[in-house]
Amino acid sequence: METPLSPLEFARRTRRLHGDREAVVDGDLRLTYEQFFDRCDRWSGAMQALGVMQGDRVATIAPNTHAQLESFYAVPQLGAVLVPMNYRLTADDFVYMVNHSGSTMLCVHSDYLDAIDGVRDQMPAVRHFIAFEGGAGREGWLDYERLIEVTGPAFARPEIGERDLLTINYTSGTTSRPKGVMITHRNAAMNTIGTLLHLRMGVGDRYLWTLPMFHANGWTFTWTVTAVAGTHVCLRKVDPALVFALIRGEGVNWLCAAPTVLISLANAPAAVRGDVPRGVHVATAGAPPAAATIERLEGEFGWEITHVYGLTETAPFITVCDPLPEHSALPLGDLAVVKARQGVELITSGELLVVSESGAEVPWDGETLGEITVRGNVVMEGYYNDPEATKKAMGDGWFHSGDAAVVHPDGYVEIRDRIKDVIISGGENISSVEVEGTLLRHPAVGEAAVVGLPSERWGETPHAFVVLLSGQTATEDDLIEFVRGRLAHFKAPRGVTFVVELPKTATGKIQKFVLRGGAANISRQ
Repeated sequence: METPLSPLEFARRTRRLHGDREAVVDGDLRLTYEQFFDRCDRWSGAMQALGVMQGDRVATIAPNTHAQLESFYAVPQLGAVLVPMNYRLTADDFVYMVNHSGSTMLCVHSDYLDAIDGVRDQMPAVRHFIAFEGGAGREGWLDYERLIEVTGPAFARPEIGERDLLTINYTSGTTSRPKGVMITHRNAAMNTIGTLLHLRMGVGDRYLWTLPMFHANGWTFTWTVTAVAGTHVCLRKVDPALVFALIRGEGVNWLCAAPTVLISLANAPAAVRGDVPRGVHVATAGAPPAAATIERLEGEFGWEITHVYGLTETAPFITVCDPLPEHSALPLGDLAVVKARQGVELITSGELLVVSESGAEVPWDGETLGEITVRGNVVMEGYYNDPEATKKAMGDGWFHSGDAAVVHPDGYVEIRDRIKDVIISGGENISSVEVEGTLLRHPAVGEAAVVGLPSERWGETPHAFVVLLSGQTATEDDLIEFVRGRLAHFKAPRGVTFVVELPKTATGKIQKFVLRGGAANISRQ
């Protein structure tokens, strides 16, 4: 006897056992799990009445609201496929993703209604446009809340297999059109189970949505929090003052965040932070975090940081930096260095190998670079409607991540760069991540990005782009000498450009290709 693996099974259990517990906080709105799932059922019924069938795609454009969260249950339990889109993209991007995915329904938050009105004639397959908010009386839009109000909770539940598609998540598309990552019910369920085995959330924990739900399904925390009957505290925009206020006011003890968000919290002025509650658990991923950031959040704030690693294509977690007993004896600074590593395979994720160009596993010496490759339970079904890209990424039976890493003698993986971002200077490999981590230890530096720029003599040399902390000063020479005093001299930047902000994706990843392009006219030695 088998039950298909699906995050919907977690919802069934929580509704049965914890229906009276608080499920969602979204501003003034508070919902118990019974109320939340009743709304999900009503939305499923409304969609079914509008013609949404098993296998249909339903796209959403919304920040972290209760309606967006409801989509992660109401759409899949119809056997339909959710397409949560990055709301910070352009109208042209929305058109491409809606058309490429074949979505027949588009659900939109009020902030993006005007943008969609301008391009709706370019999405001929969309039969219904739904306004999550702000749709009452607006021409061409059906109002989400009104549909839920007038629809009963009964709907026809189809049989759903664990290999059925759950979501199509589009990659950032920084150098080409975004690709649609096909995540199955099994992928998401296994990632959720692995997350809970390693991060150990529990009943009544309160989770703050600092991470966009659209990003790899909120790292599956859209289902993980529900699985343990935790409370989803919605956050529509990351603002440090509001984050700290919600942590205090709502008793938040869990959140996920990219390193750039952690930096903004760690560097927030005391007046913004206020009284910082201790004991908050943080999962960070999206880019290698700096040890200096981890050290400050754990040492000064008393928070517990766990570094996880993965990609949209792996549902998303591949590794977790699980602490070992021997780590407890390390000084905080040394412990932060270990915690900044990507770590080891999750129990449920599958197999990971760091391999050389020949395909052989690299030695566990902490020095030899290779590419992270994985196969197992969390690896996507493939790229939607793109067999060529699917074959390129995983045609040999392993998914190739594009991340360059070393393996330490204890088996812990440490990313040194994206393969395309490794700087090769005079025949030596330089990890931009290592140089950035060193710069972030300077007391004046808030953010840093290092890229390789062309050099007649060396081929390329590192150049740093730096955002200084408010009220702090530093010169180019100061920072170069700071790095030279801590790393081999050839790794130090040959130049520093001070900027107000770094270009980033909606999920907080620094867009190094933008920096390389904009810095092409910088004179080099």
